[in-house]
Amino acid sequence: MTYSDATSPEELAELRRRYRAERERRVRPDGARQYLAADAAFGYYAEDPYAETPRERHPLRDRVDVAVVGGGFGGILAGARLRQQGVGRVRIVEKGGDFGGTWYWNRYPGIHCDVESHVYLPLLDETGYVPEWKYSPGEEIRRHAVRVAEKFDLRADALFSTSVTSLTWEETAQAWIVTTNRGDRFHATYVMTATGTLTELKLPGIPGIERFKGHTFHTSRWDYGYTGGTPDGGLTGLAGKRVGVVGTGATGVQVVPKLAEDAGHLYVFQRTPSSVDVRANRRTTAQDVGADREGWARERRDNFLRIVSGEPVEEDLVADRWTASAGLLEKLLPSFRRPEDRRAFEAAYEAADAAKMNEVRARVERIVADADTAEKLKPWYRYACKRPTFSDTYLQAFNRANVTLVDTADTHGIERMTEHGVVVGDTEYELDCLIFATGFSVGVSGVHSGKLPVRGRDGVELLAALRQRGPRSLHGFTRNGFPNLLQLGAGQSASSVNFTHVLDEHAVHAAALVAAAEAGDAVIEPSREAEDAWLAVMAEDAPDHEWFHAECTPGYYNGEGRGRPNGPHAYPHGAVAFHGLLERWREGSMDDVLKARRAS
Repeated sequence: MTYSDATSPEELAELRRRYRAERERRVRPDGARQYLAADAAFGYYAEDPYAETPRERHPLRDRVDVAVVGGGFGGILAGARLRQQGVGRVRIVEKGGDFGGTWYWNRYPGIHCDVESHVYLPLLDETGYVPEWKYSPGEEIRRHAVRVAEKFDLRADALFSTSVTSLTWEETAQAWIVTTNRGDRFHATYVMTATGTLTELKLPGIPGIERFKGHTFHTSRWDYGYTGGTPDGGLTGLAGKRVGVVGTGATGVQVVPKLAEDAGHLYVFQRTPSSVDVRANRRTTAQDVGADREGWARERRDNFLRIVSGEPVEEDLVADRWTASAGLLEKLLPSFRRPEDRRAFEAAYEAADAAKMNEVRARVERIVADADTAEKLKPWYRYACKRPTFSDTYLQAFNRANVTLVDTADTHGIERMTEHGVVVGDTEYELDCLIFATGFSVGVSGVHSGKLPVRGRDGVELLAALRQRGPRSLHGFTRNGFPNLLQLGAGQSASSVNFTHVLDEHAVHAAALVAAAEAGDAVIEPSREAEDAWLAVMAEDAPDHEWFHAECTPGYYNGEGRGRPNGPHAYPHGAVAFHGLLERWREGSMDDVLKARRAS
């Protein structure tokens, strides 16, 4: 698809009217408050169904070089890159029972990655592993996380089934005091937070949710004891049962086909349909991806990142729907184009977007037999308003006699719950089981929610500092007043649809900072002036996307319809340029972030 795809002005005007009308059907005055934090409202939803009972151990009172908060790919990559820098004692603290993060918790039927495995799975060159599928199932991804952790000997000092409860800088020790929910109180010279963007699971705040007497669970805590089966299917426990699923985003698109195979009857409660494009998953061989060459995986993932960041390449090595539609990601990620004629660019962009979404809607019409159901499954919004999904079985599931789509747009979601089921409009749908595929509070970690208090120099609380001064950092990693604290994530840096690539670049950078601090007997802490300079860099070319997201259908990208304000929130030139900037900066003196250690 190119920007030359033509759509008439009349068609575009009609699409705008339709998009706006469909948006208004779904906007709720309570915005993101329509959701409940599951662990706060109903703590049992957040319990770990996969871990064995944690073994008893004595609380730790020792000291490590680096404490890493989080055992997902961010934490594992931080540990691996620290090992490559020669750092000795690295302790990963993870609330789950093992490594994996998102892929530890999410084990629902049908789970796969939606980014090609050969670019999504990190450290393939270093581990010698070649994924079995173009889009890996969740278990293959989880096993790879464990593989990386074990290759770099990260298990020895790791603490599982353990949550960090506070981080406090101790000036005299020139270290952080780390406390946990299991009585630990140990020191760490450096702390890295790698708590991810998908950690705090959420539930819809449906009136009467506590009244339902059937079985319920969240997809990130799948109850195979009730359903039977495995992530590959075979959910024999659902035979003859009336099952409901709430949520039709990326998770719902993957889980619905498996539920449809085995449930007595499946009700899919949908507020907004996803755009569902072709997946075309298949088994792959080393020859398919050129894995006989040294550095093949890095070459492939760099190629993918360049394409989805709007950079030129000679060849598209991945050649999937992400790369084919890369130009439409301009509104999803910080702007990567600086056209002189902005009006002409926006007009061409809108026409290309309309062509793509017309293609997606036409696919629905071709596949779904019932015309009324097909109409309800058509996405009426722009491509970058919601994360695109990919499936070769989701739309087909609605052709089954045991599957019913329940559209809740006009009632702004399920109206209420009873002891026996859910109510939409004038109809009560009696259920034996209700499954919440409602995802996570994106970008909300313990650090930003206040559940993990961080106290820096002079006892200043990080959350209070953020509220008072706004987000401030150098490159998104380090903050004045919080020595030797490095935060991995997308804030004030650059992101990508392939987030593991971003995390790996962040891990390389953070590990290099630790190595430089150790070599120079220094602490890592940027000056206020360095933070100001970085804010100025982000503000200078900040993209004008506020209007775009304000017009989008409600979702987590735009605060459930409230918009996504412009501002210096991310590096504006894309991930490729950002990674290059970091590499050049590391080759310099690092004087604006390294300070001499104070005598203890």
